[in-house]
Amino acid sequence: MSGRAQLMWDDAVTGYDFGDSHPMDPVRLALTMGLVRAFGLDGAVDVRGAKAAGNSTLRLVHREDYVSAVRAASLDPKDADQAYGLGTVDDPAFAGMHEASALIAGLSVGAAEAVWRGETTHAVNFTGGLHHAMPGSAAGFCIYNDPALAIARLLELGAERVAYVDVDVHHGDGVQAAFWEDPRVLTVSLHEHPRTLFPQTGWPEETGGGAGEGGAVNVALPAGTGDAGWLRAFHAVVPELLADFRPQVLVTQHGADTHFEDPLAHLAVSLDAQRAVMEACHDLAHEYAEDRWVALGGGGYAVVDVVPRSWTHLVGIAAHAPVDPESMVPASWKDEVYARTRQLGPARMTDGRTPSWQPWEAGYDPADRLDQAVLATRRAAFPLRGLLA
Repeated sequence: MSGRAQLMWDDAVTGYDFGDSHPMDPVRLALTMGLVRAFGLDGAVDVRGAKAAGNSTLRLVHREDYVSAVRAASLDPKDADQAYGLGTVDDPAFAGMHEASALIAGLSVGAAEAVWRGETTHAVNFTGGLHHAMPGSAAGFCIYNDPALAIARLLELGAERVAYVDVDVHHGDGVQAAFWEDPRVLTVSLHEHPRTLFPQTGWPEETGGGAGEGGAVNVALPAGTGDAGWLRAFHAVVPELLADFRPQVLVTQHGADTHFEDPLAHLAVSLDAQRAVMEACHDLAHEYAEDRWVALGGGGYAVVDVVPRSWTHLVGIAAHAPVDPESMVPASWKDEVYARTRQLGPARMTDGRTPSWQPWEAGYDPADRLDQAVLATRRAAFPLRGLLA
């Protein structure tokens, strides 16, 4: 087995472009890869491409008629069928949409295959994490659901237990829906409360159905939650679930839109807390998932100041070559930022925070909104798994 992590990358992913006025600017991907290179992390990982997901792979999650609709809209955006969520404000159709979306999906599937087959223990695709796409429709800037496709491919290859942990500010609804009745998959999502944010799902009472009852776990965080609350909620829920489930592979989604600078949401999390959760996921993969870790990107719309730094930390952690938060951002990358965006890049790889939190085991405050959210999740989901709330 290779001792080096794999980083999935293809320059063509920047073709996933909804247009100049859309918040999901593909420059965030190019700038992230630029920062990875500026820190020399491309020498600490194996940078790999992958084939775009073909029809047989896409059909593991998506309906054939939906894939056909995406192909049609990709050939001629005027043919976009809004019944499939295509050609909408959130998901405008664009030429080459199928090809770019299938490539991102293929990179996530390739990451999962590499980890399962023992080519590496850790694989990162920060271009992925498009967790809102449903089997038969686009949603929330997502055309094909690459996390669900990666998990479905792991199951096809013989995995019996896969855990998915999603810390994007938005609920991982599409992945939850794909495995709602599948006991082989545990989905855990920490997100801003559905009362105040798209997609208005992810209530603690959503716990899975049929044979998969207890397989969906949702932590709905109050708007305004900052580092201490976010980390407290993560550690109050995720480690205990993974210790019980013992996944063979841990798949995580690291949307950077929990950040206090993100323009589309209302949490107040720092880059330093995001990094702490990445480190925790890495440690949990080693402790409970046979070292196997597939780490994906996701949302994130502060495309200069936040996303590249956050996901460069993710790559460094997966590579066992973490970037010191006190590091100055390389001047060469700041030049790239200005050339691409006419903006000034951030100075350091930290927001200057030292996140800390109170462990759940020390007790909780029933009058505290964050603790109420955690308790609601534990009461709804934990007993279904035989765990104490």
